[in-house]
Amino acid sequence: MGCYECCMRCLGGVPYCSLVATLLCFSGIALFCGCGHQALTETERLIETYFARNLQDYITLAYIIQYFQYVIYGLASFFFLYCIVLLAEGFYTTSAAKQTFGEFRSTMCGRCLSSTFIVLTYVLAMLWLLVFALSALPVYFFYNMDATCHTIDVLTETPASINQLCVDARQYGLLPWNAVPGKACGITLSTVCKTREYQMTYDLYIAAFAGAGITLLALVHCSLHLAVNQVNLRKLRHRAKEESRGYDLYGQLQRDRGGTLCSPYPANTSDSS
Repeated sequence: MGCYECCMRCLGGVPYCSLVATLLCFSGIALFCGCGHQALTETERLIETYFARNLQDYITLAYIIQYFQYVIYGLASFFFLYCIVLLAEGFYTTSAAKQTFGEFRSTMCGRCLSSTFIVLTYVLAMLWLLVFALSALPVYFFYNMDATCHTIDVLTETPASINQLCVDARQYGLLPWNAVPGKACGITLSTVCKTREYQMTYDLYIAAFAGAGITLLALVHCSLHLAVNQVNLRKLRHRAKEESRGYDLYGQLQRDRGGTLCSPYPANTSDSS
């Protein structure tokens, strides 16, 4: 076997669908965890600077942000290991690898393990759908804030109307109702929207939302690919059983005919006519 044939043989056994799903999951989790962690830090800074003057007003929010950051650390570690395991499972269950590197073999333990990964990946996809929906909430908050700031910039000639345009962090549950001031209005709100911290936080939340969507796509893609591989393995197993049964039947007929198995039709078709 030459170098080219060897390379083609190796490339033929690569589970490309599992590899794409793994890369998507890695990139999505990295985007979600990295941008989400930094966005939470910047959010705490914005609330502390512009929406709350007393430490007791946002201390609960600070604890919640710290808790979510620890959750992000756990998610990053878990998905890093899980994606590696899924890639290994893709190498194991890929029918192309089975056909390339030898005879088809499948054990009961391997089939149960593959089914377990399918169910677990599907459950993770459903749970991550909730995370994807929750990650849209800060994007919605900053979108409303940006729209209000745009309205303020348009109505700069009427100061009375500008002062009535506000963004109240207490309405979104970020601060208690007794927090002072708890909201930003008019020129103050327009100044907040023009700061670097606000723009960066808004972009980070959008990136985290996109990362959550990429991760959800990777989990759905991976669960479907594992299910298709499981179906292919069942077909191959059924085909192997049929071939083995055919060989056994052929051998039994040979033994019944004294070691030879002749055709019941005449050798020369012209004689029969």
